Amino acid sequence: MAKENVKDTDYRAAKIKSTIAWTIAIIFACIMLVITLTPFFFMIMNSFRKQFDMLQQGVFHLPDPWHFQNYVTVITNGFFGYFIRSVIVVSISLVLMLIIASFAAYPLARMDFKLNPIIYAIIVAMMAVPMHVTLIPIFKLTQTLGFYDSLKALIGPYVSFALPMSVFILTAFMKTIPKEIEESAEIDGCNRYKNFFFMILPLSKSGLSTLAIYNGVSMWNEFAFANTLLISPQNKTLPLALGQFKGEHAMDIPMIMAVLTLSVMPMIILFIIFQDKLVKGMMAGAVKG
Repeated sequence: MAKENVKDTDYRAAKIKSTIAWTIAIIFACIMLVITLTPFFFMIMNSFRKQFDMLQQGVFHLPDPWHFQNYVTVITNGFFGYFIRSVIVVSISLVLMLIIASFAAYPLARMDFKLNPIIYAIIVAMMAVPMHVTLIPIFKLTQTLGFYDSLKALIGPYVSFALPMSVFILTAFMKTIPKEIEESAEIDGCNRYKNFFFMILPLSKSGLSTLAIYNGVSMWNEFAFANTLLISPQNKTLPLALGQFKGEHAMDIPMIMAVLTLSVMPMIILFIIFQDKLVKGMMAGAVKG
């Protein structure tokens, strides 16, 4: 009886601790949710106001009346041009980045050779190079190559700065794939190339999806290179669209909020659709074995 009472007491104590822990976790999650959603609420609500309604109604009150003209003005004044150019640049950059990162990560993760640790260390060290330090050299390089003020000027920097982190993550991810899979494939007649394309690459889909989402958001919102390497309105990407709608003599805040809302919506929608792949890829790359 005494042992049963001790077990019941321990069980109740463990249950109370678990309940308290979950309660605290839920409270912190709700707080983080409020902190995260507040800027979006502020942005969306104020995008449906007239220019001076923010001063009269307050920034966190519902618009009265709802003013949809901001979105009509933004869409009819070339917003989709900025949007399409951003889609083109990000898509090409992501495809090139994923191909190069896969080709680089595979030998680093699955092959043993003398220069492996040195090459891997150099790639990891490149993650510490600040992006803004390279603005002037890249600016001069694009002028020399004749790429200045064209979408091609952005692809090189976007791919280059995404590669170190991508190779680092993808190498760690590929190391978690059991070597027995490759050994079994080699017994069946697969060489290194077939192993890579038909075994390792399909098994790395979660890691590739994670890299695509992570780097896609960074490329989509990138401003420094776009502002430095593009000058013509017909070549500018979405992060530079704010300059088109800020107004000549006074800043139209609701109009800017409408531009920001339309700019972030594609990334939010993509994240909602692919969030499970992002979480799976991050967890799979974090656990070895």
